[in-house]
Amino acid sequence: QVQLVESGGGSVRAGGALTLSCVSSVNNGDSTYYMAWFRQAPGKEREGVAAITASGGAVYADSVKGRFTISRDNAKNTLYLQMNVLRPEDTAMYYCAAAWDIRGSLLRPSAYNYWGQGTQVTVSS
Repeated sequence: QVQLVESGGGSVRAGGALTLSCVSSVNNGDSTYYMAWFRQAPGKEREGVAAITASGGAVYADSVKGRFTISRDNAKNTLYLQMNVLRPEDTAMYYCAAAWDIRGSLLRPSAYNYWGQGTQVTVSS
C-alpha cells in the first residue's frame, strides 16, 4: 500500500505563489510510477491539474499552463507543484495521486489508484 502526504497549502492573495509537496511512502528505489496533482472545488468534480512521468515528462491542464510547474525528486520520493500568479478560481483542495500503469490521458482521476488526503489552497481577490 502506498501512502501519499501533501503539504504546503494555505491562503494567499491573487497574484501570489505557493509550492505544494507530496511525499510518497515508496522507499524501495522504485520511481517508475506516474504522479499527478488534482484539485476539487466545492460543488465541482475533481479535475487534473498536472501530471508527470517517471522520467520527468509533464502535462498540464490548459487553465494552469504557464503558471504552474510540476516536478519530482525521485531520490526524496517527493512530488512538487509550484503555483505562480494564483487566481481566485484556483481555490480548491489539492490532491496528490500515483499510479504505476496508465493508458490514455494522465489527467483522468480514474487513472490513479493511490491518493493523498489533500491540502487546501485558498486564493482571495
